[in-house]
Amino acid sequence: MDKRVAVTVLVAAALAQVSCGSFGWKNVRNVQVLGFDWKNCGPPDAPAVLKTLTMSPDPISIPGDLTASASGSTAVELGTPLSLNVTLEKEVAGFWVKVPCLDEVGSCHYKDACDILSQLIPPGQDCPEPLHTYGLPCHCPFKAGSYTLPQSIFYLPNIDLPYWLTNGDYRVQGVFGSQGKELGCLKVTLSIHSD
Repeated sequence: MDKRVAVTVLVAAALAQVSCGSFGWKNVRNVQVLGFDWKNCGPPDAPAVLKTLTMSPDPISIPGDLTASASGSTAVELGTPLSLNVTLEKEVAGFWVKVPCLDEVGSCHYKDACDILSQLIPPGQDCPEPLHTYGLPCHCPFKAGSYTLPQSIFYLPNIDLPYWLTNGDYRVQGVFGSQGKELGCLKVTLSIHSD
C-alpha cells in the first residue's frame, strides 16, 4: 500500500481529523508518541503492501521534527471510492477496549479515503514537501507500481486531540478495500503521552 496513503490516512483518521474544533477536543501542546511499530495485517498476496517504514526519534515529539522513510507497492490502481475501516483500541486495566466512532474518530468506517485526502490537501494544490520533490502523488488515483520516500524530515505542529485520546497505549488497524475486496491492511501500535 502506498505509504503516504497508509500513514496519512491512519494518522488523520485516528488522531487529527479536520473537524478538530468539535466538542470534547483540546489543544495539546506537548505530545510524545512512543514505541511506534507497524506491520501488514492482510494476506501475503494482498495487492497493496507497505514494505518499509522507519521513523525517528523515539519518542516522537509534537510539536517537533520527524524523520521518516518508507516504501510500498500496489498491484492495482487505488482510486475512488477507496473504503477504509479503522479499528482503534485502547489498553484499559490490561485489556484492549475498542474505541467507538466518535466525531469521525475512533473505530470508524470511511466510505472513501480519497475524500479524506482531498480534505487534507485540496485537489489542484501541489503535494506538500517532500512528496512534491520526489514526485510522489497525494491524491487518488494512485497508479499500480512501487513508491519510495527517501529519508525526509517533516515538521509536526501542535494538534487538537479528543480528550479521551491524550494518554495511553493504542492499537490501530486500517483495512483498505474497493468494490467489496480487501486491498491491504496495516496495523500500528503506539503510546501517546501528553501534558
